[in-house]
Amino acid sequence: MRKPQRTTVGFAVCIENTGYPASLELHKIYRVIPDEGAAADGDIRVVDESGEDYLYPASFFAPIKVPAAVERSLLHAPLPGRGSRR
Repeated sequence: MRKPQRTTVGFAVCIENTGYPASLELHKIYRVIPDEGAAADGDIRVVDESGEDYLYPASFFAPIKVPAAVERSLLHAPLPGRGSRR
């Protein structure tokens, strides 16, 4: 029996925002929420400028790997439109 995959948050940089200029800021790092169904359709789920997670074309983002210290910092940063996550 296969073990369930551990779901972790990842990060990606926005490289395109056509049609979504208010929701996606070019060159900004976004939190990626794993979503296999979205990925199968060519989409990616990210926490956008509203502070909520939404689907966008995966081609609008370049996945990145960040050092552990940067990941901790990003995960504790306040979400847009909300207070601190601490």
